[in-house]
Amino acid sequence: MDTPMPNAGTPVFYTVREAARLLRVDPSTLYRAIREDTFPAVRVRYRYVIPAAALDRLITEAAESGHCVDPARMLAERRVARDIARLAGGDTR
Repeated sequence: MDTPMPNAGTPVFYTVREAARLLRVDPSTLYRAIREDTFPAVRVRYRYVIPAAALDRLITEAAESGHCVDPARMLAERRVARDIARLAGGDTR
């Protein structure tokens, strides 16, 4: 959101442009990664938004590991964990 909102606090979602600015990449790079399903995003009708929690996780993992972080790998691990839980009769989210 480009316009400040009083008492808004930390955003829950970022626009693609905001997330790209935070990551220091071009928005088209981020859009391409989202379309290739290698970067976490939520589609709301015709727009994409980036969960702040996903950016926080990427930043934390990069800082803790000291290595290059691959969002596509993180998404794949999450999908596998979700599939395993579904097969085991657990949570399907």
